[in-house]
Amino acid sequence: MSLFKSRRRFHWLRKLCVLAGMAVVCGALFPVGASAQTIDFEKPLQNIDEDITAFSFAPDGRIVYAVRRTMKTKLYDLQHDDVWLQDTNGKKRRLLMGEKFKVGNTPFSYAVDSFRWSPNGRLILARLFVTSVIDEEGKTQDSYMTVVLDESGKEVRINGGENVIRDSANAFWLKDNNTVVYMTEALKPRLLFSFQYMNLATGPAGAAFEGRTFLGAGQIPRSNVAIGVEQDRAQAGPPRLQRLDLLAQDNKELATLKEFEGKFSVSPSGKKIAYYIDKEVLEVRDVEDMRRVVRVRIGLGEYQWAPDENRMLLKRAVERKTGDLVWINLPELTEIADGKDVPVEQPTPQPILRDIGFRDFEISGDGKLLGVITTGKHNLMVFPISVR
Repeated sequence: MSLFKSRRRFHWLRKLCVLAGMAVVCGALFPVGASAQTIDFEKPLQNIDEDITAFSFAPDGRIVYAVRRTMKTKLYDLQHDDVWLQDTNGKKRRLLMGEKFKVGNTPFSYAVDSFRWSPNGRLILARLFVTSVIDEEGKTQDSYMTVVLDESGKEVRINGGENVIRDSANAFWLKDNNTVVYMTEALKPRLLFSFQYMNLATGPAGAAFEGRTFLGAGQIPRSNVAIGVEQDRAQAGPPRLQRLDLLAQDNKELATLKEFEGKFSVSPSGKKIAYYIDKEVLEVRDVEDMRRVVRVRIGLGEYQWAPDENRMLLKRAVERKTGDLVWINLPELTEIADGKDVPVEQPTPQPILRDIGFRDFEISGDGKLLGVITTGKHNLMVFPISVR
């Protein structure tokens, strides 16, 4: 019996608040007004020739990545990914051996879904998509859990116990490099979520903003503050944007939204937010002045901010599906009077790679490198971001 399943995703998630600015290059990369530079796709700076399921650049350019591994038991074929860290000099070390990773007493398969680095670059949160056997008949159940890893490969134990945070999604570090905030399912199936705290030294610390539920959230980089999309449990009222101080558990309401589809993201500076209002239109707002807004019709996909926050890189496919990469130039945000409709702009997508699709992509924090997971072999290729 196989426990391999297609991975279902939280509809609002993207790597919460991925902690970097975004840009990209492979075939033709160009900002507005610049000539394109062709890059030889056959000559990447790095090529990690493994079946990669997820990866992330550290603040200093190192790469943590997961490699798909399979194992057999008497009853099941299982997937237990390994996790590796590659230094900037190319040296690699394994942080997690999947074959030896066990949680509880029942068989389970898992695939690493995403990574999140601590602010000091020493600890890593690895989110796992898990399929577990829950009874003797072989019935299975899907869930997410988060594993805490140390850059050296040393085992991390939460308050001396397990190194996993069960039923956790969208986990991220606070500035102390010791406290983790994550979201748990508050209304099934994956409709609303609530915040929880965990401390490496003392263990689970309970709920944050107890009794309140959210459609999604994104951390303001290098802070203990997040922007959340709050929705009441009865789903009777409209979504509301909230500025959330995660330590003081204080909040400030920023705006009421008429429409919200998901894929919420905070820009690298924390000055802008973006989210889909439907399956075609992305809305961008100024955090300091919510009346300053723009809407662009780009189609539903996975997007990342460029470092200058005037553009976005869009993979024109849903998460983990193959799609091509295009630049989306964002029009200027303009102030819209209360009660007035926001016009929808339709920018022309600018392809960066001719006729090549990717399963996943990410830009290093300094904006100099692009990593892509290719289709087929799923190897990881790294290219320089360079224009002339």
